[in-house]
Amino acid sequence: MSYEVVDEIPWMVEEGQQDLRGRTKDFALRVIRLFGALPKSTEAQIIGKQVLRSGTSVGANYREAWRARSKAEFLAKLGDCLKELDETAYWLELLVDAEIVPVAKLNALQDETDQLLAIFTTIAKHTKQNPS
Repeated sequence: MSYEVVDEIPWMVEEGQQDLRGRTKDFALRVIRLFGALPKSTEAQIIGKQVLRSGTSVGANYREAWRARSKAEFLAKLGDCLKELDETAYWLELLVDAEIVPVAKLNALQDETDQLLAIFTTIAKHTKQNPS
């Protein structure tokens, strides 16, 4: 089976969605930097590894979505992005609620998580509604 890099997938309904590849990579880099700055306590490292896994997988799943061979495969990968983003939001909340990281230090990352969730939800809804 061969894969081809494409500039646009016919079932993608909005211009600029390819820019999300860079945005999700930036998101992953921010999560990596967060993990590196966490305290070395056991609980911080355990939660940190969870947020590291989920936060960095968003971009990988979105890149896979861009290589999807069908609308169904594209939607499945978008669903994976949404699951990972929701999981990331959960771990970020735990870092704050467990008083491991002050809320002020995570506000921007939590906001980006929420924005990406909204964007991917919109893309999924529009893709499902698009008949092509």
